[in-house]
Amino acid sequence: MMREREPQTWTISNERAILLDRPFLMGILNITPDSFSDGSQYNDPGQAVARAQRMLEEGADLLDVGGESTRPGAQRIDAEEQIRRVVPVIQGIRAAGIWLPISIDTTLGEVARAALDAGADIINDVSAGLEDDAMLGLAAETGCGLILMHRELPPDEDRYSDRYEQAPVSGSVTARVVGALRVALLGANRAGVASDRVMLDPGLGFGKDVSQNLELIETTPKLRSLGCPVLSGLSRKSFVGRVGLGRDSDPGERLPATLALSVLHLQRGARCFRVHDVAPHRQALDAAWALLSRESVDWCPSAGE
Repeated sequence: MMREREPQTWTISNERAILLDRPFLMGILNITPDSFSDGSQYNDPGQAVARAQRMLEEGADLLDVGGESTRPGAQRIDAEEQIRRVVPVIQGIRAAGIWLPISIDTTLGEVARAALDAGADIINDVSAGLEDDAMLGLAAETGCGLILMHRELPPDEDRYSDRYEQAPVSGSVTARVVGALRVALLGANRAGVASDRVMLDPGLGFGKDVSQNLELIETTPKLRSLGCPVLSGLSRKSFVGRVGLGRDSDPGERLPATLALSVLHLQRGARCFRVHDVAPHRQALDAAWALLSRESVDWCPSAGE
């Protein structure tokens, strides 16, 4: 990998910008009973805050809080219930003195506003602003960071990547995703959101089959050509298990393959990683980055090495 001349900067508020000069880890905190990997584990605000503290200690740079599962087949959750789930958790995280940036994973402007008022910094919209017309205006009004993701279908109409009998997207999936996110970025710009506040997510696993997800990882430089940093969201997903294990698998079995593909996505230009397993990603991605960026590493060999 060629060393970047200048690391990208992601502005997430009028007072704060993040220099993406190393792998940036977004720890997943699902306040849901039905997420595909960790549903029901952190529904209690106290448990969720304790999990946030552990992810901070493990090396997380950002916390992604969501009150609606986006797994294939998930039931849609209204704004009132999402707010009931996420706002006490965000308030609890801030009350505990955890000042990592927080993103709110929602497609609804009402939920995003409540989360931002409670202490969140970033909107993570898996519909790229298409589900709620108010979302992009809210991002412009508040000056928050914004993540725009491509999805082919909403979760309640989608299926797992390794369950498609034929490719859900015809032609070049890269061209389709880059084109759609280019349009989404222009829409955000027209609403008043500057490009330096936007991160783009190709939506791995969202309406793509196994081969198409791998293609999107491989062609990350084409998405980066839009000028925004790229988010990698492949943690524990079904296509990861399919290529790593060659069979049906449970999410908990997929960590080794997740780490391998995350390192390769880093190599191809992703800089932010939405992950369930913070500590192993911190170690794997930092080790890979030491080589990819040609940075010197201070180390002391143990006896016998």
